[in-house]
Amino acid sequence: MPYDVVNTDEARAQAAGNLLSFLHVSRAEIDLAPGIDLHSNEVYERATASFETLRRDAPLLKEDVPSLYVYRLRAGTHEQTGIAACFSMEEYDRGVIKKHERTRRDKEDDRTRHLLALRAQTGPVFLVHRGVPAIAAIARRAEAAPALYDFTAGDGVRHTVWRVGPDETRTLVDLFAGIPALYIADGHHRAASAARARHELRGSAGTAGEWDTFLAVAFPDVEVQILPYNRVVKDLASLTSAALLRAIGERFTIRENGPAAPERRGEVAMFLGDQWRTIVLGDAGSAASPPDRLDVSRLQDGVLTPLLGIGDIRTDPRIDFVGGARGTTELESLVRSGRAAVAFSMYPPGVDDLMAIADAAGIMPPKSTWFEPKLRDGLLIHEI
Repeated sequence: MPYDVVNTDEARAQAAGNLLSFLHVSRAEIDLAPGIDLHSNEVYERATASFETLRRDAPLLKEDVPSLYVYRLRAGTHEQTGIAACFSMEEYDRGVIKKHERTRRDKEDDRTRHLLALRAQTGPVFLVHRGVPAIAAIARRAEAAPALYDFTAGDGVRHTVWRVGPDETRTLVDLFAGIPALYIADGHHRAASAARARHELRGSAGTAGEWDTFLAVAFPDVEVQILPYNRVVKDLASLTSAALLRAIGERFTIRENGPAAPERRGEVAMFLGDQWRTIVLGDAGSAASPPDRLDVSRLQDGVLTPLLGIGDIRTDPRIDFVGGARGTTELESLVRSGRAAVAFSMYPPGVDDLMAIADAAGIMPPKSTWFEPKLRDGLLIHEI
C-alpha cells in the first residue's frame, strides 16, 4: 500500500497483526504512541528499525547484479504493464522527466528524511511514456517466464513482477534512451525527495553513487487510466441550497436528475439536497490555456471560488477530495451524513491532457488526477 493513500489510523488497522507489513516502515508512527508528532526523530528511527527487521525476518531478496523488471497491475478488467527500473536524476533535473504538479515543502521534508534514514527508496514513482511497440514486446516475452511475485492484495489488485534477462535488459536501456520524454503521473513528492537526498549525499564534490537514480515504473500511455478526483464542500457559505442552484443556473445550464458520474467532458455531476444534477460547463473555448480547459479548473473558477468562497484548495479546510476509486456512493454518504453540504463528481482528464500540459511546462490544477491501480511500497527497493 502506498504510504500516502492511507492516514495513520487506516495504516494501523491494515498492519494490525502483520509484523511484516511494509506500513511499519512507510508509516512508522503506527508503532508509536497515538498523537506523536509525525515528523519527530523517533518516527524516522522507528522506520529504520522496522526496515532492519524486515531485512532479517522477511527476508528481503537482494539482487547480485542490477536488474530491470516487468511489473503488471490488474484491477478488475483493467490491466497495465510497465518497466520497473532506476531512472536518471540528472534527466529529472533537466526536465526530460517532466512534472505537472507542484510539491509541498513539508511533504518533501518528510520523505527526504525518511529516504535518508533508510538509505533506500522504498516506493516507486509512477511514470508514463508514449508507447513503444518494441518495449511492449519485451514485456510480453518476460511474462512467459516464472514470476518473482504474483499476488492479489487486499484491495483486489493483482501485482505480478518478472525479472528481465540480461540481453533484453540492454535492449530496454537502448529503447528508453530513444524516448524523448517521460512524465510523472503519480509520485511527484517521491521524485522531489529523491532529488534533495541526492544533493545531500553527493556533497560539494559531486560524488557519484546510487543516489543519482530513482526507483520508478514506466507505463505506456495507452494502458494507463485516470479516475476522477471528486470534490466535497463542508458548507454553502452564506447560501441556501436554493440560492446556490439559482446562482449556478445564472452561469451554466443545470439538468435535473442527472447521473451520479458525468458522461462526458464539460459536465459535472452535483449532489445537493439528496439529488444528483448535471452542471453543463459547455465549451471552454480555444483561447483558454490547457490547464484552464480542464473541468476541475472551470468548476473552480465558475462555482467553487465565486459562489462558495473556496480559494486555495490546497489549504482551504472547507473542501475535501475523494478519489474516484471510492465511487460516487461515498459522495452521497458524506452529504447525507452532514459531513459535507454538497459534492461534485468529475469527469476525469485524459493522459493526453497531462502530457500536453507537462510539455508546455505547465502545472495541472491541484487534485486533478487519481491514478488507479496504485503501485505497492516495499515490493521493489533501491538502496542508496
